[in-house]
Amino acid sequence: MRIIAIANQKGGVGKTTTTINLGAALAEQGKRVLLIDLDPQGNTSTGLGVAPGSRKATSYDLLLGEAIPEPQLLTVGGGNLWLIPANTDLASADIELHAHEKRSFLLHDALRGELLDRTRFDYVLIDCPPSLNLLTVNAMVAAHAVLVPLQAEFFALEGLSQLMMTIREVRLKANPGLRIEGVVLTMADMRNRLSQQVEADVRETLGDLVFRNVIPRNVRISEAPSYALTILDYDPASKGGQAYRALALEVLERHESGGQKEARA
Repeated sequence: MRIIAIANQKGGVGKTTTTINLGAALAEQGKRVLLIDLDPQGNTSTGLGVAPGSRKATSYDLLLGEAIPEPQLLTVGGGNLWLIPANTDLASADIELHAHEKRSFLLHDALRGELLDRTRFDYVLIDCPPSLNLLTVNAMVAAHAVLVPLQAEFFALEGLSQLMMTIREVRLKANPGLRIEGVVLTMADMRNRLSQQVEADVRETLGDLVFRNVIPRNVRISEAPSYALTILDYDPASKGGQAYRALALEVLERHESGGQKEARA
């Protein structure tokens, strides 16, 4: 099982979209994939059509160490894809859990418990909140690697150094095996000279840490959550669907070759 935190403290960069659609694309490749919604906004849960009233066993329960029976894992996206949703309880978790002696290791311990030993997932993708708070730190301590969605815009690299510093700090203090899975450029319009320049700058700065495949700005990707579908279910032939399939293959290639990169930023 490989655990990947999808993280960037900036909002609106495509974390949730990447969590949902990368998970669906990995599942399409025959991998058993668990998505964990660790964002109090619960957008991963909503985007997959899980109504608030249906969120019985949540990521908040997981953090508290409560047992989640296997039948309460929600099957989503058509097959090989499961979800532990978020609800409003998660909004206060950063405060409530702060006094806990093992506050940074709660998710780590939960993901190495009996439930996931039985279910034998190949990948666990964690959708992190848009901040470097205790929830994001829990995800990084639990994860083998961090995948960073980066919007192809003028301020793309702004704040990335802070994220890299947080990853280094987690590596030093709690999870020495944590690596950068990669940086994926999202919402890119390659007809636009600004997007081209941003991609060139990001690749020059981060080198082969950046995935070869870029996620385009694509209206079909934006429409899919309103129908509670992944892009692969909504419009698999779209440019967005093709891009997430290609990204999944690149993730598998990096994982299977043992080629996770070290951050140079």
